[in-house]
This record gives sequence, C-alpha cells and structure tokens, in this order.
Amino acid sequence: MTHIDAGAELDPVHPIPVPARATGLTAAEVAERTARGEVNDVPVRSSRSLTEIVRANVFTRFNAIIGVLWIIMLAVAPIQDSLFGFVIIANTGIGIIQEWRAKKTLDSLAVIGEAKPTVRRDGAAVAVSTSEIVLGDLIEIGPGDKIVVDGSCAEADGLEIDESLLTGEADPVVKKPGDEVMSGSFVVAGGGAFTATKVGREAYAAQLAEEASRFTLVHSELRTGISTILKYVQWMMIPTAIGLVISQLVVKEHGFKDSIARTVGGIVPMVPEGLVLLTSVAFAIGVIRLGRKQCLVQELPAIEGLARVDTVCLDKTGTLTEGGMDVADLRLLDGADETYVRKALGALGESDPRPNASLQAIVDAYPDSVDWRCTEALPFSSARKYSGASFSEGDGTVSTWLLGAPDVLLPPADPALDEIDELNRQGLRVLLLARVTRDLEDPGVREGAEPTALVVLEQRLRPDAADTLRYFAEQNVRAKVISGDNAVSVGAVAGKLGLPGAENTVDARTLPTDRSEMADALDAGTVFGRVTPQQKRDMVAALQSHDHTVAMTGDGVNDVLALKDADIGVSMGSGSEATRAVAQIVLLDNSFATLPSVVAEGRRVIGNITRVATLFLVKTVYSVLLALLVVCFQVEYPFLPRHLTLLSTLTIGVPAFFLALAPNKERAKPHFVRRVMRYAIPGGVLAGLATFVMYMVARHYYTGSGSLGAETSSATLTLFLISMWVLAIIARPYTWWRIALVAAMGGAFLLVLVVPWLQDFFALKLVGAVMPWTAVGVAAVAAAALEFLWKWVDRRFPA
Repeated sequence: MTHIDAGAELDPVHPIPVPARATGLTAAEVAERTARGEVNDVPVRSSRSLTEIVRANVFTRFNAIIGVLWIIMLAVAPIQDSLFGFVIIANTGIGIIQEWRAKKTLDSLAVIGEAKPTVRRDGAAVAVSTSEIVLGDLIEIGPGDKIVVDGSCAEADGLEIDESLLTGEADPVVKKPGDEVMSGSFVVAGGGAFTATKVGREAYAAQLAEEASRFTLVHSELRTGISTILKYVQWMMIPTAIGLVISQLVVKEHGFKDSIARTVGGIVPMVPEGLVLLTSVAFAIGVIRLGRKQCLVQELPAIEGLARVDTVCLDKTGTLTEGGMDVADLRLLDGADETYVRKALGALGESDPRPNASLQAIVDAYPDSVDWRCTEALPFSSARKYSGASFSEGDGTVSTWLLGAPDVLLPPADPALDEIDELNRQGLRVLLLARVTRDLEDPGVREGAEPTALVVLEQRLRPDAADTLRYFAEQNVRAKVISGDNAVSVGAVAGKLGLPGAENTVDARTLPTDRSEMADALDAGTVFGRVTPQQKRDMVAALQSHDHTVAMTGDGVNDVLALKDADIGVSMGSGSEATRAVAQIVLLDNSFATLPSVVAEGRRVIGNITRVATLFLVKTVYSVLLALLVVCFQVEYPFLPRHLTLLSTLTIGVPAFFLALAPNKERAKPHFVRRVMRYAIPGGVLAGLATFVMYMVARHYYTGSGSLGAETSSATLTLFLISMWVLAIIARPYTWWRIALVAAMGGAFLLVLVVPWLQDFFALKLVGAVMPWTAVGVAAVAAAALEFLWKWVDRRFPA
C-alpha cells in the first residue's frame, strides 16, 4: 500500500510526510566504484567460448581412438588407407565452424534481448546494462522487473516481490523500505527502488543466473539417446577389437603390415563418430536459422523440446492480441455524472507510475485531472484482478475507487453483469469503475462497492495469430488459451481467430483443485478465463500428469511460474524481464507467428537425426559382426581402411549431411534409441552376414590364385550394394533431389570401378564375371530380405 502526500491541510494533527526522492549516485561516484572493481561483472554468456567449442569437438573418446589408429596407419600403410583420419578432421572442423557461427548468432541475439535495468544517477533515471551496475546504485523497479543484484529496499509503492524461484514460496512478499531484496526474484505488483548492496559474484543468485543462461547442448532425449548408443557401442567395440587384433596377427599370410592395416580397417568403422558431430551441426544450424527470424534459443534442446509438444498453452494478452488497447466506450451506471467519472478515471491512471495495457488505454483517453491528488494507492495484481486509489478532490472531499474485473467486484446477481456478458461475447474487454467506502488496506474493501461506470476496451488482434493457430491444429497440437480475463471475452477473441473449440469456455474459478480432475477438465475445455498465476502453474502440472508435453507462452509477470514449470517456456521479447529470464525461447520480434518455425526446426532436427542415425548404426552393427565372424573363422579381415572409407563416405557421410539438413515435418516421436535400433540391428546383421558369405564364397572361388584383392573387391561390391539399399530405404519418401542424391552416390562408386587410377588408389578390381555377378545376386537377395525384415519390424514393433 502506498501513501502519497496530499497536502498537510488534510490532517493538521497527523500530516502525511512528503518522502524525499533520492537522487542516486553521482557520475563521479560511479566512476570511482567502477575503478575499484565494485561493479556487477558476472559474465552472463549465452553460449560456450571458442576454447570450449574446440575442446568439446576435438577431445572426445572416439576421436582419441581414431587418432591413435590414424597414426599407426600412417606408419604402416599407404596414404589411401589413412583417409579416414582426414575425414574425421574435416568433420570436426565443420562441427567447430557451425557451432562457432551458432555462438555468434546467440551472442548477438542475447545483446538485442538483454534487459536494461533503470538506475537513478544524478537525480535522473537512465537505462544501463546489467554489467554496468555498481555497488550503491539506486535501481528503479516495477511490475515484471527482475531483481538483478542483492539490495535493500529504499522506496516502496505497493511493492510486492515474488521470491518463488529462490525459496519455492509462491506467495508474493510485500516489501517496505529497509527490507532485503534478493537477486533472482521479480516484482509482481507495485513499484519502488532499491540500493545495490551486493554485486557481481557476491550476489545471491549470480552463479545460478550465470549457469541458467549458459549455452547447453545436452540434456535432451536426442543427445541422451545417442550417448546411450555410444556407450553400448564402446562395450561391444573393445572386446571385439582385441579379438580382431589377435586373430589378424596370428593369421598373417600376407605380411605383418597388411595384417595391421586390416585390423585397423575392422576397428575404425565400429565408431559412429560422425553421428555426434552431425547432431551438433544440425542443432547449430537450427539456431542460426531461427536467429535470422529473431528467435533467441536460450537452451538448444528447446528446439527439440518444442517439436515434441502436443499441447501449447497460450496467454491471450500479448500472444493472441497485441499489447495495446483502445477505449471503445464508456457506459455510465446508476445516473453517474460523465464529467466526474472522467476525472476519476484520469486520476486513477495517474496514480500508477507503471500502468499496464488496460490502464494505459485509460490514461490516453482520459487525461489526469490536476485538482485530484492521490493519497493512497493499491497497484493492480493479477491475483486480485483489480487496482485502486484514494483521492483528495479539489473541494477537499476524499473518495476511494476500485478499477478491475466486473465479475470480481460485483456480486453474482448484479443486473449489470448481463450487459457485461453481452459485451464479453463480442470479444470486448470490460473494466468496472466502482466507488467504495472502506479503506484500501481492508481485505474486504470490494464489499459493498458502488458501480459507477463500465470502461469498454477494444483489443487489437495479432494479424498472424489465426494462421499460427491453424498451423497447430493441422499438426495435431492442441491449443489451450489460459487467461486472467473474463472467459467469455477470451472465448470471443479465440473464436474470431478460428480456434477450434473456442466456444468451450471455462471460468477457472470453477475448476477442481484435484490434479487428476483438473487434468480431465483441461482435456475437455479449450478456453479458460479468470485464471490466477498459481492456477496457471497448477494447470501446467495437471496437463503433464496426463503425459502431455506442454509449452507455455506469455509475456507478463503472471506467466513466470507457469513458464518455469512447462516443458518449454516461450516469452515475447517485449515481455517482462522475469519471463525472458525463465523462458527457453524468446521471440524477440514479439511475433507469435515465429513459433511454427521453431516447431518445424525441431522436427527437422529430430526426424532427420533419427533417419541418419540408422545409417551410422547399421555400419556399426555390420562392422562388429564382421569382426566377430573373422575372429571365429580365423581368416583375414576382408577390407582395408580405404575400402570402408569409400563405403562410409558414399553411403553414409555425404548422404547423411544432406538428409540431416533436409525439410522434415514429421511429428517428433519418443523412444529415440528403440526406434533407431529396431532398424539398425536387423539391417546391420543382414548386411554383415551377406557380406561375409560373399567373402567366403570368393575365397573359395579364388583359391590358389593368391588374389586377396579380388576377394575383397567382391565383398566390397556386395556391402556397397546392400548399404545403398539401406540408404534408398532411409531416403524415402522420394523427392527429385533424394533420388538424385542416391543416384550420385551410386555413380561415384561406379566411377571408382571403371577408372584405372581410382581402381589402383582404392585397391578395387573386379576379376572375371562370375564373382562380381554373384556379388550382385547376393546383394539383391539381401535387399529383398531387408525390405521384408523392416516391414515385419514395423508391424511387430511399431514406433
């Protein structure tokens, strides 16, 4: 509650003191404290440093394995058997470059979206960056502002601060001069100023804030799934590689160096190293694409998370409607005098130093009456649904007014509610101006309120909202409008935008408190009005209890708790600092129409990485199986590293890069590991068995010829054709460029087979006609079996 000077003549016995407005630090004091290092220098970063990016991409377990094998190959074999090392260097370089580009995009967007606290220096209010605040600065705060450093409250104008992000306590805390304020909390009502007492790393939430705003690339189902797969691969690879090394050193009919080369050739393809790098590249390119659309992704997995969303909760104001409003009509009640009402509205507008959109429309329509002076003010709160003020009128009369939701201020049977309902059904917003006799500090101040006028506000619909809602409907993503406004009014707005089920409006005050029952009600309804901030949070939890993946959008301070608890929080760039701080995605251009782009980007990343992961892991499975068969049968490993480098490049590396960046609108599905392995295991086993059978047949056919190259070439042809068929399956559904991609890879391999110097370089030369055609036949049978097997998997183990 705020008491403001109205002149000593109001009460000569107990005059209301006039508070002295603090001027804050002087420019000289700021410079002195900055020189002493008493500045808020917490390095808030939106992304990893270049050193961290290089370290993360270069110093990996599998890069270390391949690096050692590469050095060995450089020592014992021709350069063409060491090509796999250059491929890894190229892939790693691409990963670093793309992530560096993503970092620059994130950093530039973070600067654009950075909130600038208002500090008072030399008596003037100026906006500065968070890092420029010094010890002792006087920082002005209002609804939605985040407390950026620890301090002591110096001025309070009905100041209420939510500390739930720090303490877990949802109820706002009323602050008075002298009270402590903690960084990480935010203002929910009123305003004031505080003096910074701890800055930089000494501030309570400094470390939390730094960690929360830091670039993240993990903690997503996609990344976790790939890590799980790599862990299993490592377990399989180590014993298999040991067995392969021993067997090849024992079976060295073709010399020690050749045996070493074939051993390395068996180990290298077991590592799906490119999969990790390709995932990083896909995420990084996603950030860059979204950044060009003024979308700041504060946590990269949010791209993936929004693609998995099946329910999006929308706040009406700022999401479906633009922030501004216009006064459309003023309807007087009970014979009220219009001139008098206009003065009351003008004075109410002037009483709030930080008016919300509704009050700002009233301020614009009704200039302040200079002869009314505010003596006490009650700032608007989304929990109360009204604001109020007491005035000393020009003739010395004292009056107290409330302005807020009619259905909250009026009793249920009041006849004015019928007229209000009709206005709400037209999509108009209605505020009631009522005169009260009780003191604003009285909890029952609204009881016996005397209705004086209805202020009819017209909301501005976002021009892009209808298309966005239509997109979500087409993608089977349910939209739930959750607003603090009247349910009928919100439903009318949603209906104008074509939201399916907009006629199903629910007053949140009638919702059950039991989580399961609330979830049932949420599943049945579409538009919910008169929702309190705590209810928004409860509604998100209720939806999640029914296994929904929930995204929450909002821009107001009343959305903060729900944004924090939702699977994905989306904030508008013009929203309060608190909402931007807790949201994973910030739409800097305030365009709701950007959301489909984020969803599409997430689906592209998830769908395509799932697609190409199958390619990589088929190779891992057949590599492990071939190594085991070689160990069991005590024969030379069929391939040199150059053969598998060629196969990997043409059937996995190049195609995977294009497929990973292709458009993909398929809705993201859970259980990434299961979905990938159900194709990779049967596909890899079939490819490995068919290739080994062909290799053994060729060994028997070429017995005594000493032509290990001919045996290898036949086996390579079989494995290439099977891998090409796997690629052809993965590339479905076909488009012209996918067909061209598969054909180009096939043409490149054919070129190697017919150009003499390429034959020599890759040690591939088909001898005679019998074995090459046999290889084609074995591959054809394997391809037919693969089609049958994968269709059976689809039926037996649906995704």
